[in-house]
Amino acid sequence: MFTFRSLVTNAISTIRRMSYLSRLGLSEAKIKDTEKNAGLCATLKRMLEEADERGVGVDKNTGTLIYNLATKVKKQEHIPAIYNLVLERKILNDMQLVAALEFVKANPVKFEVPALEDACGVGVVVTPQQIREAVLEKIEKNLGQIKTQRYRFNSGPIMGMIRKELKWSDGKLVKQEIDSQIASILGAKTAEDSKPAQKKKQKKPEKKPATVEVKTEEPVELSFAGFHKPGQNYTTEGYVVTDNTMRLMKEHLERTGGQVRTRFPPEPNGILHIGHAKAININFGFAKKHDGVCYLRYDDTNPEKEEEKFFTSILDMVTWLGYTPFKVTHSSDNFQRLYDLAVELIKSGDAYVCHQTADEMKGFEVKESPWRNRPIEESLLLFEDMKNGKFDEGAATLRMKCVLEEGKLDPVAYRIKFVPHHRTGNSWCVYPTYDYTHCLCDSFEDITHSLCTKEFQSRRSSYYWLCNVLEQYCPVQWEYGRLNIGYTIMSKRKISKLIAEGIVADFDDPRLFTLTALRRRGFPPQAINTFVKKLGLTGALTQLDPLMLESCVRDELNVTAGRVMAVLEPLKVTVVSCDEKLPYSVNVANIPGQEPSHQVCINSTLFIDRSDFRITADKDYRRLSTDQTVGLKHVGMVATVTKVEHSADGEVSEVQVKLAKLSDTNKPKAFIQWVSDYQVAEVREYSRLFNHRCPEDPEEVPGGFLTDVNTDSLKIYAAYVESRIGRPPVYTNFQFERIGYYTVDEDSTSGTVVFNNTVSLREDSGKS
Repeated sequence: MFTFRSLVTNAISTIRRMSYLSRLGLSEAKIKDTEKNAGLCATLKRMLEEADERGVGVDKNTGTLIYNLATKVKKQEHIPAIYNLVLERKILNDMQLVAALEFVKANPVKFEVPALEDACGVGVVVTPQQIREAVLEKIEKNLGQIKTQRYRFNSGPIMGMIRKELKWSDGKLVKQEIDSQIASILGAKTAEDSKPAQKKKQKKPEKKPATVEVKTEEPVELSFAGFHKPGQNYTTEGYVVTDNTMRLMKEHLERTGGQVRTRFPPEPNGILHIGHAKAININFGFAKKHDGVCYLRYDDTNPEKEEEKFFTSILDMVTWLGYTPFKVTHSSDNFQRLYDLAVELIKSGDAYVCHQTADEMKGFEVKESPWRNRPIEESLLLFEDMKNGKFDEGAATLRMKCVLEEGKLDPVAYRIKFVPHHRTGNSWCVYPTYDYTHCLCDSFEDITHSLCTKEFQSRRSSYYWLCNVLEQYCPVQWEYGRLNIGYTIMSKRKISKLIAEGIVADFDDPRLFTLTALRRRGFPPQAINTFVKKLGLTGALTQLDPLMLESCVRDELNVTAGRVMAVLEPLKVTVVSCDEKLPYSVNVANIPGQEPSHQVCINSTLFIDRSDFRITADKDYRRLSTDQTVGLKHVGMVATVTKVEHSADGEVSEVQVKLAKLSDTNKPKAFIQWVSDYQVAEVREYSRLFNHRCPEDPEEVPGGFLTDVNTDSLKIYAAYVESRIGRPPVYTNFQFERIGYYTVDEDSTSGTVVFNNTVSLREDSGKS
């Protein structure tokens, strides 16, 4: 409840706050916006109080400089040196202020004031005479253009050149001098000068005969704007600078030669999925763009969950996407070095052995460990006992004395696991955690840009803290938004449940969005890379509809997949008469507009898809019926029904037709695919595995993801396909004309080719 006294107190407080902010020359709207930032208000108040103590008046120009300094400087300790130059009237404009801020950013640890003054032009005076002479020189060089274009002449480039030559010149004075000199040459503006410039009419290009062209596009590239250059880690916002930073940075540059280094560090405990494709493209792509290198580092610190098949699959998928690691490394390569540094961490008082249970350490409001301040020597002995197997699993951990951004206290650095490691065998029974291992392995490999998904942002402070407290070179951690796809799940544990329930066959089931599954379904790696690059590099968490990925797949396959005719549900058609002698053959391009080509041959017996025939056509049906003709693709013939045969159960079993040459008088409403010389193939048609966009969301699917499974997500057809394709290699892509894109599956045998449906065509088959 508000009292009169509280209202008066709040009003006085507001008046006082507005009073000191108004001294800076801010507008009322700007003052209200600034008041929302209590920290900024406190800084500005302190700065104005110092100006008053020193007897320095604050005019509008000085007020603007003070405000800009307080809002633009990243480190509070840099304010006094720059602010002193403002109060002494040595920094007089925003250009000088920006130069000063750039200087302290490039020299974060220590700098001399004279060097700062030199960097921001203190004492440099550009006279009006110097400006006039520079302007006259540039005007003379552009005199012809000025007289021709008159007041439409663009003086911007002249302005830019002069500001470059006379860096600390007053921009307003330069502009005034340019305008004055041009006016003295041209005189007063005429009525013609005031008219808007007329746009030149462009001639319309002559129409050329239509040709079939294959659409090609420039490769999509990721934008990496804003990242620091190697050796300039300290320019990144939030990066922690210590007394050792510049020395360690210098040593790092000597080792790398200023080379960009990134890494892709998956845990070898599962199959890579579409989200990993984004991480692969970002890490390998950034290194490639800057002529750098990217490591593939297996983060193999949890021997319970790691399997050899996952190591093999990860490298296989990285290579499939078109990338070659600079080196393949393992976190376990550094087990001894990591252990030695953990000992140093204990010795410096920054880690301790703790006996709290896993349940006691869960959550974010965890009580401080009763062993946090145990003697260093005691922790050293206990840590050695942990290494030597003298504790049971869960009886002791090594914890670091730091707090994560999310408030979690003292993350675990080492835990006990009596499990043999796939590379080190039984040499170790203590294993480092992600929080301890990740940043140090980045440091060991001289990584310049540690690129990871947004959920690791809460680990950034411990990342910097651990490198710095151990006096190791510290990379910069950059985060980007994770990629999620709707109507699927990507958790290894949940996919394992789908496998156990018999819903999917394995991790490479084409209905999943693991990379092995996408390859098996026929998604080209180029299309996956394009999809990821089109999303861009943002911090936003994205959950996308699979249709966006499928669109990229179509664009790629449209120019790479050979065409073939196939019918999923064959219906026999017998030709009783034909204008051409049968069999009749024509040449057809494998891909429209490209070489080579192949022959298609029609004979007296052919097969069409059962969906392409009806007894009677309604107004929306455009294909074959007893009262409607249809065209046969490629051969230029039109089919007319003469007779329909039925089986004992009433199903249409055969259609008899006569074929006529296509002409201006018998144009059909549609053309359909067909096969004469065929082979039987198994065709697997896939649809979404789940019915809801977020099958793991309890609000969307209260019964859990297993209850949301689409039971009709797989249909199998005994299809007829042109026999000319024979037994193509696994993963060969085709376009089944009018149906969709397909790839050869690994289940194919010498007797039967198995095709997986990749994506449908853009158009509705019912309209062609």
